[in-house]
Amino acid sequence: MSRFTLPRDLYHGAGSLEELKNLKGKRAILVLGGGSMKRFGFVDRAVSYLKEAGMEVQLFENVEPDPSVDTVLKGAEAMRAFEPDWIIAMGGGSPIDAAKAMWAFYEYPQITFEDLIVPFNFPTLRQKAKFCAIPSTSGTATEVTAFSVITDYKKGIKYPLADFNITPDIAIIDPDLAETMPAKLTAHTGMDAMTHAIEAYVSTLHCDYTDPLALHAIKMIHEFLKNSYDGDKDARARMHNAQCLAGMAFSNALLGIVHSMAHKTGAAYSGGHIVHGCANAMYLPKVIKFNSKNPEAASRYADIARFLHLEGTTDTELVDALIAELKAMNVSLNIPSCIKDYEGGIIDEAEFNSKLSAVAELAIGDACTGSNPRIPTQEEMEKLLKACFYDLEIDF
Repeated sequence: MSRFTLPRDLYHGAGSLEELKNLKGKRAILVLGGGSMKRFGFVDRAVSYLKEAGMEVQLFENVEPDPSVDTVLKGAEAMRAFEPDWIIAMGGGSPIDAAKAMWAFYEYPQITFEDLIVPFNFPTLRQKAKFCAIPSTSGTATEVTAFSVITDYKKGIKYPLADFNITPDIAIIDPDLAETMPAKLTAHTGMDAMTHAIEAYVSTLHCDYTDPLALHAIKMIHEFLKNSYDGDKDARARMHNAQCLAGMAFSNALLGIVHSMAHKTGAAYSGGHIVHGCANAMYLPKVIKFNSKNPEAASRYADIARFLHLEGTTDTELVDALIAELKAMNVSLNIPSCIKDYEGGIIDEAEFNSKLSAVAELAIGDACTGSNPRIPTQEEMEKLLKACFYDLEIDF
């Protein structure tokens, strides 16, 4: 038996933020990121709608990119003091992911972070509050997923939290918010969404319910991402929908080792973070080549290539065509081909190699690895990571 879970209600289209005025409750806490939603006036609009709904509103602001365990605990403490019956997270993936984890600590103060990092081990939520997610970026799709990524900075590890309990009750997909994204963020989040859809389509847990969502998302991202990056508002709106469809697919089919590697390399190095969407974009072509040694995976990658009308007759030719197309997309979006070139070389080569074995072991143990169509050995994961650092060909 399989399970397919989405938010109960999803409101989409320009102006859908206004749906906040129809929520029923007494108190709402609004979890926010670094300030862009406030600068562009969306926070004032959200607060106004919530007050129109008769709710008292409190803000929890300044959730950092790659939200930390400490921020989650502070947010939960604020919630316990305010006692909201609605948790509303607005912004990029970071405030929404953080708010999901805060939700668990708010309702169960005695729980530990170690409890939550065990996949599908959350307690039953909605004992005190419901959850509404409003994304401003077109990539993470955390507004419709059963996942959250929280960083333990003391250990230098990103943890993907996974449980259907944290799938939001309501998602509001308003493209007006996505118009505020700068070009670089548009590129990174867009390729994050592409990775979600491709990994969901080849996941060992894919099914008839997830396949059409994944394929249509891939087609839309392929068609609209570059124009969205270039500032086309209509393409930006279509990308906001596409990333959500990709999220619906991967929340139920799960992901693969592109994400395992991105999670474990993201905060591992002293030179700086590797932005999640950029990491996915760099690693995806390498992982496709690695996974294509599995004939079933190769067949499904070939399906994607045919769906995009790429040239090729055999599965091998079509897989190579898909890899080439993704590399070309990265080039058009000014995304580097490898970690060594990331942000002008901020990741030190000696540090990368000194941590290679440990990072590879952590990546294999990541929650996303189990649904990848080919499970790498320790040696293979180290080779994959080195290929992603130096832009080497995959021949194993």
